[in-house]
Amino acid sequence: MNAVLVTVICLFLFFLGYRFYSKYLAEKVYQLDPNFKTPAHEFNDGVDFVPTNKFVLWGHHFSSVAGAAPIVGPAIAVIWGWLPALLWVVLGTIFFAGMHDFGTLWASARNRGQSIGSITQSVIGKRAVGLFLLIIFFLLLMVNAVFAVTIAGLFTNFPGSVLPYWLQIPVAIAVGILVYKKGVKLLWPSVIALLLLISFIFVGVWLPITLPETIFGLSSTAWWVFIMLVYGAVASRLPVWLLLQPRDYINSHLLFLGLIVIYIGLFATNPNFIAPPINTAVPEGTPPLIPLLFVTVACGAISGFHGLVSSGTSSKQLDKETDARFVGYFGAMGEGMLALASIMATAAGFATLEQWSQHYGTWASASGGGTAAFVLGASNFLSNLGIPQEFGSVFISIMIIAFAATTLDTSMRLQRFILSEIGEQYHISVLKNTNVATLLTFLTCVLLAFFADPSNPGAGGMILWPLFGTTNQLTAGLSLIVLTLILWRLKRNYLVSLIPMIVIVAMTTSSMLINIGSYIKAGNTLLVIVGSIILVLNIWLILEGIAAARREKQHPTSLDPSA
Repeated sequence: MNAVLVTVICLFLFFLGYRFYSKYLAEKVYQLDPNFKTPAHEFNDGVDFVPTNKFVLWGHHFSSVAGAAPIVGPAIAVIWGWLPALLWVVLGTIFFAGMHDFGTLWASARNRGQSIGSITQSVIGKRAVGLFLLIIFFLLLMVNAVFAVTIAGLFTNFPGSVLPYWLQIPVAIAVGILVYKKGVKLLWPSVIALLLLISFIFVGVWLPITLPETIFGLSSTAWWVFIMLVYGAVASRLPVWLLLQPRDYINSHLLFLGLIVIYIGLFATNPNFIAPPINTAVPEGTPPLIPLLFVTVACGAISGFHGLVSSGTSSKQLDKETDARFVGYFGAMGEGMLALASIMATAAGFATLEQWSQHYGTWASASGGGTAAFVLGASNFLSNLGIPQEFGSVFISIMIIAFAATTLDTSMRLQRFILSEIGEQYHISVLKNTNVATLLTFLTCVLLAFFADPSNPGAGGMILWPLFGTTNQLTAGLSLIVLTLILWRLKRNYLVSLIPMIVIVAMTTSSMLINIGSYIKAGNTLLVIVGSIILVLNIWLILEGIAAARREKQHPTSLDPSA
């Protein structure tokens, strides 16, 4: 089957989803009010609460939620065939992710910029808040470990990507100063920054950077993990206007340029699918398609982490409530397009079926090499545009690294927020200290990254991928429970969130049980304990949600929709 034809159909469905379904959500379900005073204006502090142009905010939001996950997940899921992954990405983006990201952004803006975890108190009950915050803490912990090791692996495998990444940081800071302190309009700083980012790729190809194979007994990859976690901790303390917003904004341009080039390369190549639509000969040891597909492909279909970004940082920067449709729903749609590109690169970008079968010969090679598969397939598309393979591979890898890094420092900032909220909830004053919360965030991430796999210190992130995906989707399901109860109380159409919630909770709970079973067989006590804690917290919170629904049915609560 022709990959270009399938791609065109999918992109058209994305267009219809934004044009009609997001409009329905905005007007009939969330009922956006252009005159509502958002938290960015109410609590403007110049650090976390900052009214932001919707295009800049979209750049931050999209860059923060995109990361490497919408590339890695679909690239792994192609082992079951390209059709199941494609259907989940398209339908998940339109009916699950867009509604979820848009809804959590709206709910947070209507609740003084509180995270979705804190909103749980008014919707489900005080006890549920602590449960949700703990689940979110574990999710963010795994996000940081997974993305740090993903970046480290790319730095090691593609040393030409090192300099381009680090050189873009001063460029982003310069853009932030020019726009926020000097009052310069966005256009020319954006254009110049994009040109500089592209020129840095030539610098990286010309001057690749590699660390010694081992330093003090640790591999170069482990050291890159440590360096990225140090960077994330420092970046999470800077004002959002200085690095987070401008870098995410200029990175969004780089990502869009990358997506455009990849899609042009796809159209120029005009390939047929190399991978089978449904793989009837999956390698021995591959987990079952159902339910693992729904957690392997998280970002790019629906992701609980998106709700944390929407309600953690984006809601604090929302200039007008009506911007939430563009930032939230279209942000999810952009990630869906990235996931679609990943499927095409890994299902149609290989030269032969034998080459594809070699890469997807085992579950271990597929799950450990998803990023490399995408880089290979995408750079093959670019080579048909006359772009040298070496340049193309660095360009694609720096695109992935840039967005994984924005996710990393956003996630570490969010983890700091969550620790402060836990301190507030349980009256632990030391956790409300910013320095202490940042230090604890850094230390816990280091411990998980270096001890999840004792045989390979620093590489714990990839062992965590199945657990990360499952916890991520469980968090999405819990956010949907909160959204469903809010819409029910407001007497609006709660089916838009209830149906996705039932699907996600069912699939992810069963996936978690499978994961725990595999960790028991492997003898990984740490992951058995972490997975079991998360599962118990999740089931407990679901029961709290059911109890809240019963209370609401018996004693209806009237919410003020303007609150």
